Amino acid sequence: MMFWSDHDMSGWGYAGMVIGMVLFWALIIVGIVALIRYTAGAPQARAVTQLPHYSDYESPEQMLAARFARGEVDETEYRHRLDVLRATARQ
Repeated sequence: MMFWSDHDMSGWGYAGMVIGMVLFWALIIVGIVALIRYTAGAPQARAVTQLPHYSDYESPEQMLAARFARGEVDETEYRHRLDVLRATARQ
């Protein structure tokens, strides 16, 4: 007579199956969370960039002078806009 219990899982087999299933679902959940974070963009703490200094920017007068030098504005328009810039800077 054959004993069918030889082909069944023991207690360790069930424990291994439970542990394996928990690890499987944990990996699936971690993968979904990582995918959502990756597609949503990096958090601000990881995306720290060096901001340029204020001195690295051109002043409005320098930008206007560069446009005048390139010929984008004529002399009368340049003088008018320069007067407007200086008048608003005084206020």
